[in-house]
This record gives sequence, structure tokens and C-alpha cells, in this order.
Amino acid sequence: MRVALVHYWLVTWRGGEHVLRAIADLFPQADIYAHVVDPDLVRQRFPGHAVKTTFISRLPFSRRFYKSYLPLMPMALENLDLREYDLVISSEAGPAKGVIVAPHTTHVCYCHSPIRYAWDMYHEYRTDASRFTKLVSLPLLHYMRIWDQVSAQRVDHYIANSRFVAGRVRKYYRRNCAVIYPPVAVEDFTSAPAEDFYLHVGQLVAYKRPDLLVDAFNELGERLIVIGEGELLSKLRKRARPNIEFLGRQPFESIRDHYARCRALVFPGIEDFGIVPVEAMAAGKPVIAFAGGGVLETVVDGVTGILFTEQTQKGLVAAVREHGVRERDFVAGTIRKHAEQFTVQRFKSEFSAFIARALAEERSNDG
Repeated sequence: MRVALVHYWLVTWRGGEHVLRAIADLFPQADIYAHVVDPDLVRQRFPGHAVKTTFISRLPFSRRFYKSYLPLMPMALENLDLREYDLVISSEAGPAKGVIVAPHTTHVCYCHSPIRYAWDMYHEYRTDASRFTKLVSLPLLHYMRIWDQVSAQRVDHYIANSRFVAGRVRKYYRRNCAVIYPPVAVEDFTSAPAEDFYLHVGQLVAYKRPDLLVDAFNELGERLIVIGEGELLSKLRKRARPNIEFLGRQPFESIRDHYARCRALVFPGIEDFGIVPVEAMAAGKPVIAFAGGGVLETVVDGVTGILFTEQTQKGLVAAVREHGVRERDFVAGTIRKHAEQFTVQRFKSEFSAFIARALAEERSNDG
């Protein structure tokens, strides 16, 4: 069986790329397609796989400014010749599912999220955008929504990374889908006695609400360590008081060490699934999170963390103070045990079973 894996781009190593590697492990002979790639990352993470790119990779400065070529990505995907493959698996959080496959080919899409800036977060993105960006994005995103909805019908079978995302797939694509939670390397994390700091890990971008984090800890005066980079880093550093420390981007070993030693992870944004909270729980640490998105499926309020329902400075401050009062109620072993339901092995087992059923169903339909 000839298998192709289609991803959006391979220039960073985040949750979507972890999923792709787990899928690639299941299909060691699969070819991988992406718009642009970092050759070093490919050599390290996908040895033995033939990795091919779209024409986006040949455009000026594409390795750095690949997102600027968004209007051309649908055309680039449709230009890929995938006729020889029996199975195509697209990894979707942007226009990756829009490839054209042969009639005999089964196309399975693992959807991390419908395109946020075109659908549910469209108005939020426009609110924060410059006048020029608003002007340009109006016709562009209108076109992207049409293409995204049409291309969604090219997929034979959908898998979502959470029930939260499955609901948006039904809403925007009018397609039902299974739910298979992403793989988390739970075995890589260990616990240690808590030291006097709270932790936040993630990109410092508007929708993740790092502004809420800084304002709350400015008020609390508790020590907070922030790991991550993004467009808001400089602004947040100027806004933060001395009790908040920004470490920027850190290697995995440093992140793992901070998970192990923190009092709790603080997570004020809405994520489609949210691998970071699961990693923190794998280290036996509770999660203080806004009660929205994927954390409702991963964090058990009062057992593995504290969920606050008002996404405001006041709501987050109250949740951190509640944790301070109830800190001894959270048991590292219980929290770790809960995280073990999201292992890589569990993902591979469920994903393999789904693919087997999808192929059997397609054969039955053809027969």
C-alpha cells in the first residue's frame, strides 16, 4: 500500500508535528508532503521518509515568510500529484486537506482545527489587525472560507483531536468525525517537590491570553515563570512586574525541569486540545485553566486542577488564590495517573484501528 502524509509546514516542532511523527511511525515507508520544510528538522525527526514540498518552497524567503503565501497554498496543494497513493492522510490546521486524490484513494484527515482566522476567530483577528491588514484580509478570507468548505468535501473520513474541534468540524464543514486525542510523551516527564513559582508554557500570542496572565500576577505578586516566545513578548516584558520572569524559548530539557518543580501550570487561553496541560499533569502538577476548549476534556476540576469560568483578571486571580488554599489537596500520583490516558501508544493503537476500519469501509463501498 502506497501512503502519503500531507502536513502544512515542517519548520517548527510543536503539537501538530508530534502527531505527524506518531503517524509516520505507523507508516515507515510513507512519503511526506509539506509546503516548506527545515532540512535539519526533517533529518532529525523523520529519518527514512521521502519528504517533498509544494512550489511554495521555491518562492522568495519562503522558509521565513511562508505564512505570507497563504493565498497560494490552495493552488499549491491541488498541484500535488498523488495519483499513485492508496491512502492519503492529511494533518490539518490550515489548508492541508485540499489535495486532490485518485478515485481509488482513501483520504483521511486528522483535523487539529478548522482555520481559526477564517472561521470562529475571524472577528477577533480583524479587531487586532492594522487597517491595511483588514483591507487585504476581507476578500482573501472570504475566498479562503469558500475554498476551505469546498475542499472539506474531498475528505473521506475525519478525525478530530478533541470533542471541541469535532463540534467546529460539524459546524463549518458539515461533516461528522471521530475523536482521537493527540499523543503526549507522558513517559518523558517526572515529578519533583514544588518550588515557589507558578509556570506558563506557550506562544505569547493574543488568543492565548498572556495579557491576562501578566495582569493577574502583577496583582497577586506571586512568582511566575513564562516559557515561550511570540509577537507579544516585548510588550509583556514591559508590562510585567519583577515577580514575573520571561525565559523566552527553551529546550525540552528546561521545560521538563520547570514542569517538575513548579507549583502549578497556569493556562488562561482556549486551545483546541492543549498538549501543555497534559504534559504538566504528566509531571504530577495541577493545572489552573480557563474552562473552555480542550482543557474541559483533559483537566478534572478539583482533582487534577482548577478551572475558572470567567476569562478575566479577576477570575484568574481567584483561581490562583484558591489553589494556594487547596494546594495540598492535589496529589501528584493521581494527577500523573490521569495523564496516562493520553500516551503515544494509546494514540497509535486508536489511529491504526481507525485507518483499518476506514479502508475496510472504502473497499466495501467499492465492491
